[in-house]
Amino acid sequence: MKHTDAPTIRIVVNGETRQVPQGETIAGLVRHLALDPERLAIELDRKIIKRMQWASTPLAAGAEVEIVQFVGGG
Repeated sequence: MKHTDAPTIRIVVNGETRQVPQGETIAGLVRHLALDPERLAIELDRKIIKRMQWASTPLAAGAEVEIVQFVGGG
């Protein structure tokens, strides 16, 4: 991860505080966490955000994000 002087904000992801770049979107967070978007459900401040809205939904300072990853099995 390279160092930049870009401003960051603190958010909470699944109960863990994280620093992300100011203006980061849900889609950017998913990429940064290297998660498979096809297998996720995401809640932002207790509201479910549809996948088609991830790229246009910015994260604000103090945002609470819950990411649920679906796992297949048999």
